[in-house]
Amino acid sequence: MNAVTPIPLTHSGSRIALRSSQSLGWQGFGAELVNVSAGLHRVPAFKHHRVGVHVGAPVRARCVCNERRSSRIQAHGDADVIPAGLDGQWTDESPCTIFSVWIGEAFAQRTVEQLALKSADAQLRPQFQMRDPRFQHLAWALHAELEADETSDPLYAESLCTAMVVRLIGGAPSLDNKRRTLAPTMATRVIDFIEAHLDQRLTLGELAALAELSVPHFKVLFRETLGTPVHQYVVHRRVERARSLLLQGKLSASQIALETGFAHQSHMAHWMVRLLGVTPRELVKSSANAGRIVELSTLNARRIATAR
Repeated sequence: MNAVTPIPLTHSGSRIALRSSQSLGWQGFGAELVNVSAGLHRVPAFKHHRVGVHVGAPVRARCVCNERRSSRIQAHGDADVIPAGLDGQWTDESPCTIFSVWIGEAFAQRTVEQLALKSADAQLRPQFQMRDPRFQHLAWALHAELEADETSDPLYAESLCTAMVVRLIGGAPSLDNKRRTLAPTMATRVIDFIEAHLDQRLTLGELAALAELSVPHFKVLFRETLGTPVHQYVVHRRVERARSLLLQGKLSASQIALETGFAHQSHMAHWMVRLLGVTPRELVKSSANAGRIVELSTLNARRIATAR
């Protein structure tokens, strides 16, 4: 069944969103956790791609999309992929929970172009009950970000969604005959840019453009050069700058959170506890022992980049 063929059956099921990424600052993609009742669900054609990952106990389901029909038992982690422009209908015999991810066409197309794949080989195609362990790993990581009380930087979610698109189109980046690390001067340029913009929203697109690389290749080269993924490096640097400002004692914790790019004070506290093992208040009280905390300084990062 395609986008111009109407589905005549009456919609009888209900969908209730439990969580949504709407307020998390994700751009070009999003996700929600949805409770789906038993019954028929008509899903219209959208301008974005959709992936529905089944969560929880198995449910028997029947579906129709792009003139394809499927009747199956949907198990935990099974995914349906519905490209932009296609509608469909699903009939679930029991209530279930779906982790629903939408990916904008521009977001997906940008990834395809950066991988330099032929358009015929780089299309998202409709799939029923896709079982891909690597894709599931990425989906559950994004699901964890959606459900976390304190979310990480949107840069992490963007990285996960980019990897999901790469997995869906089967275009994992190859480094054959290409650099396997960032050139020292380029690594320094990227590090300096991150340092100068820690208080702002950073995206993989702008960092990759700075290095004159595609996003997929930039992610690989950055990790190989610095020994850590981009999003982890940025979070560590934000925590280290927050630690330094807290120990100076000139700004309030809420001001420091904004100065270091965290969404709010509790967001900063969450990551300080996770990475340093202390809250901002505990850090200030025990400032005499602050030297025991390992600091990943910009100088050390440059030394790593230069040595590779």
